[in-house]
Amino acid sequence: MTASTNPFLDATAQEELYRNASRLAARTSALHRAKTWGRAVAEVIADLATAHLPAPEVPLVIDVGCGRGTSSRVLAERLRPRRLIGIDASAAMLDDARARLGVTDSAVSFVQADFRHLPVPTGACTMAVAAFCLYHAPRPEAVIAEIARALTSGGIAILVTKSADSYHDLDILVADAGLDPDASYRESLYAAAHSGNLADLTEPVLPIEHFEHEEHGFTFTNLGHVAEYLATSPKYQLPAELRGDPTAIASALRTRLPDEPVSTTSVVTYLLARKPGGER
Repeated sequence: MTASTNPFLDATAQEELYRNASRLAARTSALHRAKTWGRAVAEVIADLATAHLPAPEVPLVIDVGCGRGTSSRVLAERLRPRRLIGIDASAAMLDDARARLGVTDSAVSFVQADFRHLPVPTGACTMAVAAFCLYHAPRPEAVIAEIARALTSGGIAILVTKSADSYHDLDILVADAGLDPDASYRESLYAAAHSGNLADLTEPVLPIEHFEHEEHGFTFTNLGHVAEYLATSPKYQLPAELRGDPTAIASALRTRLPDEPVSTTSVVTYLLARKPGGER
């Protein structure tokens, strides 16, 4: 899979993936119901922020690639910043975030923008979060540089991504079932910014203070549950009659594989970096 065919790096494919919130919501639901271990990502982000923020008072936080607003909600509740801005390229994601958060507080707002051109002044942000979005950039280091521009001296960036081989057991399952024989060899959706290269992308731009990996485990109850996830993943090149249809995918899997629980893992990586200068 090249950059031009990786759906996470192709602008047209990205627009289709995030045209509405239902696909991401279904994917998240399938994963959350399968999860057997691993901390809640938004809570870990908030824990890191609390431990590393330069001062108790937080003037401005930006949540870059905020999606449906899960991290935005937790950060608003736990950090109580004077202002929090959720930023995403998808209008549909932002509408869903507003609805989920029931935003009435003027301290929280959501803005549609390209993460390569953040809609905040230079040096304005105490903290920036970019969780599960950098792998959508052909040049993620440019996005990290833009985040660094937005940070005040002493401000922190918390970057979160996944390992390149996340959910690889599902790739093997799809290949073994004959639904996509090349699934286990195709380039990772997370190829641009993953657990193995995130530090190398960040170090030339911002000094790293904290870096950790955490394995998350998932057990799907049966092939129907697996199919709910597969129907939302753009990685697989399934037959046309199966694409986006969990019922049809489940039926196809059951003709080829035993209908039993399926386990897989993913590694989530957290990196915290600080812009030089300012008081600690």
